[in-house]
Amino acid sequence: MNPTAPTEASAGPLGHHARFVPATADGLAPLLALHGTGGDENDLLPLAAMVAPGAAILSPRGAVLENGMPRFFRRLAEGVFDEADIVRRANDLADFVEESRSTLGLARPIALGFSNGANIAAAMLLLRPEVLAGAILIRAMVPLKEPPSRADGTPADRPVLILSGAMDPIVPSDNAARLARQLALAGAAVTHEILPAGHGLTQADIGLATSFLREHGTLGAVG
Repeated sequence: MNPTAPTEASAGPLGHHARFVPATADGLAPLLALHGTGGDENDLLPLAAMVAPGAAILSPRGAVLENGMPRFFRRLAEGVFDEADIVRRANDLADFVEESRSTLGLARPIALGFSNGANIAAAMLLLRPEVLAGAILIRAMVPLKEPPSRADGTPADRPVLILSGAMDPIVPSDNAARLARQLALAGAAVTHEILPAGHGLTQADIGLATSFLREHGTLGAVG
């Protein structure tokens, strides 16, 4: 088998469709690639390979369909989320990651999420932070209006990079700022960058994500 070729990952508790790219370099934290609305398990593989060359990549497809488009959780309208479904899906995805780690022999991953994928990653950080070693959240917004308090203090010192667009028509600037505060209050080490961009991915996002992973993407850095 070609070790650099994407392969089908073992199905998790919900039978997630997923792709797995084995590592080709030692000492790098794996990435959990989480696509946006209408994407699939293939969408973020090129981005993940670009920002963390040689890292293993686990890339699941969202288990919810909205007008035929995969998502990671239900929404009631643009920017209005079904929070009960978010809790369910974040826990299901966390279980999938844990099962996949056991099957594939992976360390805790750093989430790389775009839009809807960034939102489910943020929910995982708030609900199941022990599953992730950190996160890059591109165009994320608040997934839970009132996140649970966590007596154990996690995600203590988890590195989190939030990349927002100043001209994003979907994510209001105050919403992204509130997410940064939520995660910081939960104990994450948050860096929030606001770029001269809309909702789409830009070269600046790629550069900042690459720099973040150079600093935090080794196994020694994330523990």
